[in-house]
Amino acid sequence: MGLAIIIIVAVVAVILIWAVTTYNALVSLRLKVDNGWSQIDVQLKQRADLIPNLVETVKGYASHESQTLQAVTDARARAAAATTPAERAAAETRVGQALMNLMATAEAYPQLQANQNFIDLQGQLKALEEKIAYARQFYNDIVLKYNTKIATVPSNIIAGMFHFTAREFFKVEEAARTVPQVRF
Repeated sequence: MGLAIIIIVAVVAVILIWAVTTYNALVSLRLKVDNGWSQIDVQLKQRADLIPNLVETVKGYASHESQTLQAVTDARARAAAATTPAERAAAETRVGQALMNLMATAEAYPQLQANQNFIDLQGQLKALEEKIAYARQFYNDIVLKYNTKIATVPSNIIAGMFHFTAREFFKVEEAARTVPQVRF
């Protein structure tokens, strides 16, 4: 009888230890996902803060390009209003496309290309785009780990009991995947 109680207590202890360990791992992954999203948000905010300076600099040399300048401003405003990762990804894709159009427009103005302020802003934008790409990759990697953990047996038992839910990936829209065609 004493041996049966010891075995039962040992089994309960192992299950309890597994449950606590699994729960803690899920919480840790969820916090990493939140942190990853925060890192994307910080980089996107820095890019959004850079855009008005870039637009004003270009406007000084290419004021008749108002449609291009307005597209960048509108895309920035839509991105600021987005709330979910899917909405934000779609809006930021439009920001990226608008910025590419702005940079392509700027190439037609040699005086602008020689402007030190514009050159500095271009460099800052390039560095931010690299940071954003890294932050997106990190976020998607950690979302994959988190979503896998809550979907696989046996950790899905704890995930279900404590209402851990899958997170969205930061996906690029299909339109942004196509490489622009340059023709002369």
